[in-house]
Amino acid sequence: MRVRRRIPRRTVRVGIIGAGFGGIAAAVKLRQRTSASFVIFEQSPQVGGTWYDNRYPGCEVDIPSHAYSFSFLRYDWSHTHARQPELLRYANEVIDTFGLRPHLRLSTPVTEVVWDEAEHHWVLTTADGESHVFDVVISALGLLNVPNHPDWPGLDTFGGIAFHTSRWRQDVDLTGERVAVVGTGSTAAQVVPGIAERVASLLVFQREPGWVEPKQERAFTPRERWLYRHVPGAQRLHRGWLFYRSIARFKAYDATSRAQHRKRQACLDYIRRTVADPATRQAVTPDYPWGCKRPVLASTFYQALNRPHVQLVPHPVTSVTETGLLDARGTHHEIDVLVMSTGFQPTKFLASLEVRGLDKQSIHDAWAERASAFLGVTVAGFPNFFILYGPNTNGGFSIIAQLERQAEVAAAAVRRLEHTGPGYLDTDPRIQQRYLAWIDTQIAKKANAMESGCRNYYHAPGGANITQWPGAHLKYLLATKLLHRIGIRKVTTP
Repeated sequence: MRVRRRIPRRTVRVGIIGAGFGGIAAAVKLRQRTSASFVIFEQSPQVGGTWYDNRYPGCEVDIPSHAYSFSFLRYDWSHTHARQPELLRYANEVIDTFGLRPHLRLSTPVTEVVWDEAEHHWVLTTADGESHVFDVVISALGLLNVPNHPDWPGLDTFGGIAFHTSRWRQDVDLTGERVAVVGTGSTAAQVVPGIAERVASLLVFQREPGWVEPKQERAFTPRERWLYRHVPGAQRLHRGWLFYRSIARFKAYDATSRAQHRKRQACLDYIRRTVADPATRQAVTPDYPWGCKRPVLASTFYQALNRPHVQLVPHPVTSVTETGLLDARGTHHEIDVLVMSTGFQPTKFLASLEVRGLDKQSIHDAWAERASAFLGVTVAGFPNFFILYGPNTNGGFSIIAQLERQAEVAAAAVRRLEHTGPGYLDTDPRIQQRYLAWIDTQIAKKANAMESGCRNYYHAPGGANITQWPGAHLKYLLATKLLHRIGIRKVTTP
């Protein structure tokens, strides 16, 4: 009879970079599924990631609360779509429920992680110069965390107050001020109605219109909240229904489909019902398919444009003067406060972090032509390194659910390391390339509306769509469950 030699369990040390929802998901999955020790490094003084950074008026999520939350913790949400303060409270409750606070290192940015080939571990360096050794590193830096500051000529000469929405100036009182908001994306659609009542005048600069749908947000009734708190499975059932409905919604990303036609018509009807001025109606109507850029879910944005002191300027800003903004027509607009709702730099993955893997290759050099990762999580040549919210993982309805799946891939890999002998895990480059080709094919066939020529944040300079997941969350769940052991291989060492 053959006797199988029992391999002692390894103690795996894990460094997690970021304490937003991605880092929190990674820590919870490690705690639930492994015996690993871990440390969570966070550059901000509090947890929460984007929901700590973004505190502009009207800030709230555009995905229903029961879907934009973790599957492993039921929560008493007050609104159908959670607002920023509640999301920040939720992040802290998850931290405390799972005992993660002792693992936090707040106000500690990580600048570099380097793979030590002799010792088969990572050396992580923080901004204060301290070094830490980990067997595994999980990057949870997020996608929308580096503000996109415009390079308008004259911006540094503006004599008023200027700031980006993700760095909102809480000390600035907008009451009675002449304000300009540049941008009409999801953030601007919340900021504009959030400040319209108290400003003297409000200019909204639009480079290109986006498709807008009513979000239909509201507070849960006391009866609903009681039901979700006390009836077993009620919240989970509602969550499942939301995800099921998202599968049908994704069909509209095919620009030739009936679902696309219905979605566009619904948005056109919404414009006709809501926007009072004919010229404004024409200006906010896109000429590209629904889904080419991220659809905006907002129930109060169009109504704000109807206010007499709010004006839509359907032209991009070209330069800034000491007293205002110059648009593409050459018209000068006098303002007191400039609010830049100009988005982020989503195609610059890991922009604030230097990662060096085998042969000391930089991950940014590996991504010189295009950022890519197997399942959006691992990159060939970077052993025991995992990315949450990596290339081609944005979307899928709820990014929180996507992050859970990615955290599960990382936790499964850590568990493999615990129960096998010496060695490390790396990605098969051939599998990574096949996966990338599949992603491109899926986008071309089933999400071709994204490739319709509008200005969006999806594409690298070379033209490849490197941010979006081409399907609903169910497809990503199946991909991560079925493929992670195929592409992530064990490299055995003496």
